[in-house]
Amino acid sequence: MSAIKYNKKGFTKETLLHLYEQLAKPRLIEEKMLNLLRQGKISKWFSGIGQEAISVGAACALLPDEVIFTMHRNLGVFTAREMPLDRMFCQWQGKRLGYTKARDRSFHFGAMEHGIVGMISHLGPQLSLAAGVAMAHKLRAEGRVSLAFTGEGATSQGEFHEALNVASVWKLPVIFLIENNGYGLSTRPNEQYACKDLVDRAQGYGMRSAKIDGNNILEVYSTIKNIAEEMRKDPQPFLLECVTFRMRGHEEASGTKYVPKELMDEWAQKDPIENFEKWLLKEGILNEAFIKSLKDRYKKDVQKAVDVMFNEPEPVADTEEELADVYAPFLPPQGGDAPVVGAEPRANTEMRFIDAISDGLREAMRRHPELVLMGQDIADYGGVFKITNGFTDEFGKNRVRNTPLCESAIVGIGLGLSLKGIKSMVEMQFADFVTCGFNQIVNNLAKLHWRWGQTADMVIRMPTGGGSGAGPFHSQSNEAWFTHVPGLKVVYPSTPADAKGLLLAAFEDPNPVMFFEHKALYRSESGPVPEGFYTTEIGKARQVREGKTVSILTYGLGVRWAEQTADEMGLDADIVDLRSLVPLDYEAITASVKRTNRVLILHEDTLFGGIGGEIAAWISEHLFEHLDAPVMRAASLDTPVPFAIPLENNFFPAGRLRGQLERLLKY
Repeated sequence: MSAIKYNKKGFTKETLLHLYEQLAKPRLIEEKMLNLLRQGKISKWFSGIGQEAISVGAACALLPDEVIFTMHRNLGVFTAREMPLDRMFCQWQGKRLGYTKARDRSFHFGAMEHGIVGMISHLGPQLSLAAGVAMAHKLRAEGRVSLAFTGEGATSQGEFHEALNVASVWKLPVIFLIENNGYGLSTRPNEQYACKDLVDRAQGYGMRSAKIDGNNILEVYSTIKNIAEEMRKDPQPFLLECVTFRMRGHEEASGTKYVPKELMDEWAQKDPIENFEKWLLKEGILNEAFIKSLKDRYKKDVQKAVDVMFNEPEPVADTEEELADVYAPFLPPQGGDAPVVGAEPRANTEMRFIDAISDGLREAMRRHPELVLMGQDIADYGGVFKITNGFTDEFGKNRVRNTPLCESAIVGIGLGLSLKGIKSMVEMQFADFVTCGFNQIVNNLAKLHWRWGQTADMVIRMPTGGGSGAGPFHSQSNEAWFTHVPGLKVVYPSTPADAKGLLLAAFEDPNPVMFFEHKALYRSESGPVPEGFYTTEIGKARQVREGKTVSILTYGLGVRWAEQTADEMGLDADIVDLRSLVPLDYEAITASVKRTNRVLILHEDTLFGGIGGEIAAWISEHLFEHLDAPVMRAASLDTPVPFAIPLENNFFPAGRLRGQLERLLKY
């Protein structure tokens, strides 16, 4: 293996010394952490020794306000961006002075003030977030780029394909940087991919690419600097493969016994810091006194940070704070359910459910000039349900975007937009297709604010439910999947007025909102809808009718079933439309139970694992003394949704509802 060859042409002495200083910093921290590990003072460390040139070169090549998306071995990005050492050490060791209040580990955090967004353990999702930030730059014509690190192993993930595909189609100024360090934990490249070089994949995306020596700091720095300068003027993505080697285990406990000794010896000769230091000494740019002074000074800084970390007390759990931080604070705007003092009475217009959603989207687009709508076929075609028909005429194709079939990447791009303060809406063409974006939703969107205080300002529209004989892949009611994920808000309106009001409330809320809209209500449900902007408060149920005989707690199409069955039976039923599943309106539930003392929970979702079980448990725990009968549930069969209409009707709970109510009343 040949030694690293440096070319100082075009580099000033100041730049060369600055790059050396930045290379020395992460190595000194690494050495300190390994010493602490050997002494048993810390328990875990992910080492990037031997890979520093990539992180440092990238961070120094970009502008300070350009966002970098890091992974385990990118310590040089954090140090080059001058992140406080004491806070970093506290982050690594689970102290509250860190960036996540001890809630997350190692490099799983971000700090937008330093232009850094860290990884999650699933590795690939940050690629799409970087594309989202790049999209924000392009929409605002800011002349900036973003950069995302990934490993050769993570290029096997679907998110890699999706992110690169969308970035290429939309010509987003994002650099996808592959650190090919030879091993994905213990898996060799020939077990990860069959192409000769990973950059060969760029051709399939119509994307420019390059493969470089990742241990040559000057090659990394100049390559990224030149690419970024070009992209700021001519936005388009770039795939860069930096060849390097992981000189230590995946994490220290893993060791490197599976790596041939001769391979380790070869790469040890290409150490990016030792080679660069020797070359600078040879060129007369560096001297031993400078090296000693730099390292002594930085070792003192590192020791001070370590002392702060060890003196920082272990975190004390505060349950109230833990719960409060799951969601970003939100004060509903004026113009909600209650009339604004001094305002003229609001006029109503008779609308179908589907038109109310469309009207709500228009109001949100006008209220938020940067709001972006994304979904399959939603632009000129208007979406499969025609909800966004005509939107491109008013708002343009930059804000109303057809997407490739890349649900995960599109959700990630929406989150990236949120990092830059831009709201977005993603339409799942059918709620069933959300499975393709599940990881981004439950692991990135939902957890971001709780982890490091960053808002995830997105709405995901979910056309849901059966009733049209569409079969098992276009008819599912999957809202319960998301009620189990802290950090998401889940709403499910049943009237046109609530559809518009809750949708507008979702856009005002800085938290991620899963907005379920039943397809069977689109053109069959009509009602008065207030004109203009207003919001319906998320977390408040709607009292459909008051009664004294039995409480029916429901939502969505269940409201119609409840009203029809109560009328047919002549029941004095108390019907509550939950309309918000997270957060739930426990006050409304309590009031209803106390009025009737008998409760049936009705939903279209399957029985087992549906939200009805959670509500029933809560009622039994908190309102047992007010019950005259067991809490009952009416739900769909525990099968997939069948295609043929007779089978689908049997699947639904509507046909069994009367019998269940009769049993409840006789108890």
